[in-house]
Amino acid sequence: MPQAAVIPPAPRDYHGVNWEGLRTLYLREVRRFWKVGAQTLAAPVVTALLYMLVFVVAVRGAAPPIEGVNFATFVAPGLIMMQILGNAFSNSSSSLLQAKMNGLIGDFITPPLSPAEQVAGFTLGAATRGVVVGAVTALAVLPFAHPSIAHLWAVVYFGAGAALIMGMLGLMAAIWSEKFDHIAAVGNFIIMPMTFLSGTFYLVSRLPEPFRSASHYNPFLYLIAGFRYGFIGHADGSLAVGVAMTASLTVLLGLGCLWMFATGYKMKT
Repeated sequence: MPQAAVIPPAPRDYHGVNWEGLRTLYLREVRRFWKVGAQTLAAPVVTALLYMLVFVVAVRGAAPPIEGVNFATFVAPGLIMMQILGNAFSNSSSSLLQAKMNGLIGDFITPPLSPAEQVAGFTLGAATRGVVVGAVTALAVLPFAHPSIAHLWAVVYFGAGAALIMGMLGLMAAIWSEKFDHIAAVGNFIIMPMTFLSGTFYLVSRLPEPFRSASHYNPFLYLIAGFRYGFIGHADGSLAVGVAMTASLTVLLGLGCLWMFATGYKMKT
């Protein structure tokens, strides 16, 4: 008696958004950094405290008030934003690059997730790490600075916008990179200089030319200035330009990530 042919089960058909798959990918990204909290949470806080020690405690009384607030209150939002930027970028870039280097990229491109769902899962996971580290850093610097929130919308808008932008930038950098040296070069020679030259510890308006004009082409300037505006009520630059630039970068980087995932750029072998 002949045996009946074995018919494999048909793939699941998801109508609309695969919420279950998106949730799984997001939780995977969150739990990934949460398992190594000493590295992902404690280390950035220690770094921020060292900056506060060097730039605030060491010059206590020597640094004049800036825009009507003491130096510690001025610097604190910049330090918080630095941690948001760096950690959001690190989360998405390290996650995807490790998968590429270990030959596990198929674990991400074969599940029934659309390119938009993949981008959303990675980006939201990275943004969560950036926001969580930023919140912990804010609590850590409170003994040195006592910032009040002047405009809550600006804190939320620029903080979340920076986390999303850097999460997507980390995705694009990881997809482009072929080894860990490449992603390290992006961080050391692009992200780090742009962060330090964006008015974190000073007012860009006080720089001499041509550095003052050149600084206004640095998108990190508007992210940090807008975030600081939420605390002290002053923005070192055009707030309207910052709002528009943040929204534009989020859309453009999102489209770039979608294209990379949809075409399998440097992911399919």
